[in-house]
Formats: sequence, C-alpha cells, structure tokens
Amino acid sequence: MSAETSPSAPYDALVLLSFGGPEGPDDVVPFLENVTRGRGIPRERLVEVGEHYFAFGGRSPINDQNKELLAALRAELDARGLDGLPLVWGNRNWDPYLTDTLREAHEAGARRVLVLTTSAYASYSGCRQYREDVAASLIALAGEGRALRADKVRHYFNAPGFLDANTDAVLAALDELDDDVRAGAHLVFTTHSIPTGMAEAAGPGGGAYVAQHEAVRAEVVRRVAERTGVEHPSALVYCSRSGPPSQPWLEPDVNDHLEAVSAEGAPSAVVAPIGFISDHMEVKYDLDTEAAETAEGLGLPVARAATAGVHAAFVRSLVDLVVERAAAEHGEAPQRVAVGPLGPSHDVCPVGCCRNLRTPDKPAACGADWTDPAVTAPGGGA
Repeated sequence: MSAETSPSAPYDALVLLSFGGPEGPDDVVPFLENVTRGRGIPRERLVEVGEHYFAFGGRSPINDQNKELLAALRAELDARGLDGLPLVWGNRNWDPYLTDTLREAHEAGARRVLVLTTSAYASYSGCRQYREDVAASLIALAGEGRALRADKVRHYFNAPGFLDANTDAVLAALDELDDDVRAGAHLVFTTHSIPTGMAEAAGPGGGAYVAQHEAVRAEVVRRVAERTGVEHPSALVYCSRSGPPSQPWLEPDVNDHLEAVSAEGAPSAVVAPIGFISDHMEVKYDLDTEAAETAEGLGLPVARAATAGVHAAFVRSLVDLVVERAAAEHGEAPQRVAVGPLGPSHDVCPVGCCRNLRTPDKPAACGADWTDPAVTAPGGGA
C-alpha cells in the first residue's frame, strides 16, 4: 500500500509516549531525579519516595504494561491494514527516552509522526508536559540537522472503548463482592490528585481535568445501573498527593473517602482507577497497598476494578483515533466519535491550553501556540 493510499497518511510512524519507570533498585533514585529535575528536591527525600518502588523490588510495572500495549496496538494496526505504519515507544523519564526514539525514527525515514500518550485527560502533567517534552526532543534533533514534525492524538477519556473497558472492570469487581454486600456497594472512582491551580488551568477554559473525570464517572455509573438494575452511589476521589502541605491539591483522598463511606454505613466499595490506563505505581501502591490497608482496618469489603490496559475495545478505540486524525490531516471529514456531553476534544491544543504555571513560555509541540520552522517539516507547525 502506498503512502498516498494508506489510512495512516501523512504519518510515517506512530509514537507511544509514556512516563517511564525504573527497571531495578539502582534505577529508582536516578529515575526520580529525572521526574523532579528543576524542583530542588533533596536526594534524601527522593530516597524516601523511592521506598514505594523498593517495596516492589525497585521495578515499576509500567514498562511491561507499555510493552503489552505496544503488542496489542501492533496487532490491531496490522488487522486494519496498517502493517506498514511503524510503531515505536519513547518515555519522558526513563529508557527508552523520547529523543532517542524520535532520532531512530528519523533515521528510518520518518518526517512526520503521530504521538499517542498514555494519558487520557487534559491537564498540565497529563498533556502539556508531554507536549513540552516533544518540543524539547524536536529542538534537540533540529540541532542535529534532523527536521521532524509531531502531532498528537486527541484526549480519549470519552472514547467508546475506554468507557467500555472501565464499565466492564467495575462490573467484574462488583462480581467479586459477596452477594450480601454487593447491592449497596459504593463506587469509588480514583485518579491522580494534582494541585488545585493546575486543575483550574486544565483545558482551554480551565477545569477540564475534573470535568472530564466526572463525565467518565457519570457514564460508567449509568452503564452499570443499566446492566445490573442497581443504582450505586459513587464519587470521584484522588490519590498520590505530593508537594508541601501548604499547597492545596484536589480532594478528597481515597483513604479519607473510604473512612467516610464506612462511617455512613456502606456495606462495601469498588475502587475504580479511571484516571489511569494501566496498573502502574500509583495504582499498585496507593490503591492496592495503602487504600487496601485502610479498608481492611475499617472492616470494609473492597474490590479493586482493573484499569483499561489492553482491553480489546480500548485498543480498538485508540487505533480509531489514529485513523481519524490521519484522515483529517489528508483532507477528509472523519466521524469524530465521543460519548457524553463534552464531545470530542480538539486535535490541536489551543493557545494557553493547560498552562504551565511555572514556565509559561516553555515550548510545547502539537499545539497552536508553538510553531518553530527549524523543527517542523514544510507545510505547517507542530
């Protein structure tokens, strides 16, 4: 199939861009130094935070999960006739680093790539910071004489397959509870807490991070009630808070919420990590360890729902978005599918979207607010 007729045109490669994680104990502190570079966090504090990783042998599960997602995406791309589209993987904070991945893609002939991040929602840390890393890589490669353009797949929190995966996960978790406590189970939807200032700046008009999560919560609750005939009480709560106590972050914390619903007489709960697409450290430690201990201490039966992972419907939706964006770029008007009241997200991030509150002028690729001819292919900005 020629580049002109391929459903992936005009893209020469698809890049899975993720956070990264340590592969062993010796990697933990260097990895955390990468994550926190420029924030002035002392090494002894990083060692303390690293205990979360050391408790799991110093190895994050995220890399293996990305490999599984890569394999699932490859199979779905091939099944759609996109076997000629290279699929590569790069990380923000650990090997394989994004710059190295893009350099290798350029050496293989890529001049325009589409980036798929392992983050479904809008926020600085979930979108803009990834775009800043893309810009930094493009600038570095431009300094080597390698011109490359990058676009980004739109937010997929309300993609049908993401909602299918999370609905199936909640239903499966409910089935794990004993019959006598299942009907009254509280559905506790969790995501990563962020500073309230970052939440207020998320999206073009602000507030998108919370609004998007609430839309997912409402849709999954509706679907569960439709499938089971039971309307379960639910709430959106947060985990993985960090930063100084003086800085306000999104609340309530999942542990505080479990204590509250237990005090109110809840017979059981399902913890559903809708803010994450795979079971990485924030899920394994904050939910499977800390929150599980809280529930046990309360005598509250809790089942933890799975993340989207490589659920077949989720993988199909991701490839749908790749095909959709490619079609739009070569002049077609594809159907932009999204579930719920918020509709499909923008393809190109608007000026000021998910603002960087610390360094507002830092370049961020894949948006209308940054175009650098030195690092983009002829014909348009990154």
